[in-house]
Amino acid sequence: MTNSNFVFSRDFAASLVVFLVAIPLCLGIAVASGVPVAMGLISGIIGGIVVGLLAGSPLQVSGPAAGLAVVVFGFVEQYGVAMLGPVLIVAGLLQVLAAFLKIGSWFRAISPAVVHGMLAGIGILIILGQIHVLMGAKPAAGGIENVVAMERTFGHLWGRGLTSEAADLLVGLISLLAMIGWEKFRPKRLKLVPGALVGVATGTILTAAMRLPIARVEVPASLANSISLPTMESFANMAHPGIVVTTLVIAVIASAESLLSSAAVDRMHDGVSTRFNKELLAQGIGNGLCGLLGGLPITGVIVRSSANIQAGAHTRASAVLHGVWILGLVVFLPQLLSMVPLTALAAVLLVTGWRLISLQHVRILFDHHGWVPVGIWIATVAMVVLQDLLVGVALGLTLSILEVLPYLRRKLAIDRLEEAETVHLILAGVATCKDVPALLNTLETLPADCKVRIAGGDLHYVDHTCAETLRDWLKRQKKVGRTVDIQHPPTGRHPRLVPIFKRLTAEIA
Repeated sequence: MTNSNFVFSRDFAASLVVFLVAIPLCLGIAVASGVPVAMGLISGIIGGIVVGLLAGSPLQVSGPAAGLAVVVFGFVEQYGVAMLGPVLIVAGLLQVLAAFLKIGSWFRAISPAVVHGMLAGIGILIILGQIHVLMGAKPAAGGIENVVAMERTFGHLWGRGLTSEAADLLVGLISLLAMIGWEKFRPKRLKLVPGALVGVATGTILTAAMRLPIARVEVPASLANSISLPTMESFANMAHPGIVVTTLVIAVIASAESLLSSAAVDRMHDGVSTRFNKELLAQGIGNGLCGLLGGLPITGVIVRSSANIQAGAHTRASAVLHGVWILGLVVFLPQLLSMVPLTALAAVLLVTGWRLISLQHVRILFDHHGWVPVGIWIATVAMVVLQDLLVGVALGLTLSILEVLPYLRRKLAIDRLEEAETVHLILAGVATCKDVPALLNTLETLPADCKVRIAGGDLHYVDHTCAETLRDWLKRQKKVGRTVDIQHPPTGRHPRLVPIFKRLTAEIA
């Protein structure tokens, strides 16, 4: 077998794995967004074929975003599904503009405490909403409203005989247990079979075998019938303040989630690193097309991307092919999707929501940087759940700026000296979130075959955003085998920096 044939065979196999991961998520995220499932499928196809062809991160896989399901649900409840198309077109254009202005790297300057707090808050909201779907009820738009409605939803479980709500709950719980059990105990030879697929398949078979009277996915006979072009009347409503804010929120969150996912994908493989502005351009084009054809907002998705890499993908062909398989399934076997019970998809989203909360990130923040970033995380989560996404993120960003406010007027100086096969980087001054783009630009433009020596003796302060940026870069260098040496600041001069540099050194030990 030639090398090109080998690469294609790996990409082909990986695309099938990603396809099996993506289908339950496309359906489930549409349900969580309160829109027809066809909209999730349209986004899955565009995210695979269009964004896959254009992406700046070749191994990242894009599709409908769980992180934006809460935003879309609230928006559709208030303004109607017809307004989503124009919003996505404008949000996509904003992403394209940001790519041409080359501000993709600035999204990586957002504090990890804010990003993980935002995702955790979204995860909690998804769980609170999908608990109702698990029992055959309709979720409310907000977290508090879903908590208040719990008593009424649970009250429908009891009646004469087996109620339809109790049947929903039974199928949902069995799907949930099948998914969790498979992921914990699956045989090694079947490790690429996703738990979400097993959970949905179990719920579908159980529902069909017992002929349970529960709600199932409504799939249109033709995907073409689900394509709804925006009207001029819809664009005329774009000046409404609430719609303007939602457009900005979708553009910013979709961009941040995609680029942070790209950075995580870079840590998983040894191939070509992400070109962030190109990735932002691809996401903008994808979201614009989703708005034009009646889809959901898309982002780069870490769940599908990690499955892609673990399955052995080598090129962008795997992401593109997975979109082709989604299109083929919808065109030729729509009746198969119409057998899936909604409660099985709710089980998938409960697990997705729990993974978004990711308490492991909080522990890392606390162990490495203390209570300040953890406090920012808690405040962001609380406001996302109790108020809304925009308030939570705005509060988190404000607290992050307040943390480094005394140091914002001081700059990070980076001197680069080349000596034989070694590049010396001398860091001086203070390193805060505003210096992340310049720092990353320096680090990512180093020659691939050189040794690197980083001297931090003249640093006075490093915030947790910069420290985590350095830590992630060092982890990637260790993986590719690059030699990196780090010089600590003197212990007596800036004692707060010593533990930070010890942890950085541990990454390359």
